[in-house]
Amino acid sequence: MAFKPNYNQQRAERNRAKEQKKQEKLQRREEGAAARRTGEQTEPDGTETQDDALATGAAPDTETKTDINNA
Repeated sequence: MAFKPNYNQQRAERNRAKEQKKQEKLQRREEGAAARRTGEQTEPDGTETQDDALATGAAPDTETKTDINNA
């Protein structure tokens, strides 16, 4: 026999998951703001921008984002 649904418990679990997601988003935004304040330029995926790569001596990519999109 199946258990009777416990709606309060399910609601509490959804609220906990929602709050955790909010906290993770806030932390990512704060880290991004801190990086911008220190002058670090990173892409949303966490990689360096091409300008930073050139400044550090890394070889530039031959394809740009527009080249990839137009292909």
